[in-house]
Amino acid sequence: MVRGKLLMGAIVGFSALLVSSQVFAQVEKRQDLMKGQSAATKAIKGAVKAKDFATIEAKAKDLMGSSEKIVGAFPKGSDKGKTKATAAIWDKSDDFAKAAKNLNKAAGELAAAAKAKDEAAVTAKVKGVSNACGGCHKAFRAEKYAE
Repeated sequence: MVRGKLLMGAIVGFSALLVSSQVFAQVEKRQDLMKGQSAATKAIKGAVKAKDFATIEAKAKDLMGSSEKIVGAFPKGSDKGKTKATAAIWDKSDDFAKAAKNLNKAAGELAAAAKAKDEAAVTAKVKGVSNACGGCHKAFRAEKYAE
């Protein structure tokens, strides 16, 4: 009887540890996604100064691809650990999905402007990407990490 309770306790403890490690892995995966987006936006800003339209287009397309992964990077229950994700992501999931689509659209418009080598449009569309990122962060990202 005691042995059975100990075994059951060990199984429950191991299960909790496994779930916890999966959540932390998910948080790390999405942070990598966001770091990639940050790197792309920084590269775009540098490319705008250099008038390197090919890099702007390529990095804007990278943002388009990564923006399609945003919603999936925040499954329910992945709000634990070192994260800046707020409950609004899950409480207002439709708004969160719309914010990701806004980034995708803005990045697509930037890629098109860069492909056309339209400097004025690129400048305007970079602001659109920045506004899409900033709007999402304002609504769904905390200032400090939760732990």
